[in-house]
Amino acid sequence: MKLKIIVHPAQEGGFWAEVPALQGCATQGNTMEELLANLHDAVGACLSVDLETIEISENDKVLELVL
Repeated sequence: MKLKIIVHPAQEGGFWAEVPALQGCATQGNTMEELLANLHDAVGACLSVDLETIEISENDKVLELVL
């Protein structure tokens, strides 16, 4: 999967980034390397779904889509 990320310089130093395709998905880091690691975590969290909170009947199927 490829996502476009917008990286901004932070006023206090470092960087912050947002993922426009995932509303509300943003993170920060003191270095670009830290920002990229935090982005992986943030995107994973934004895309994660807790199936225990969703009603699924025996006729429903849960699939995973890899892009």
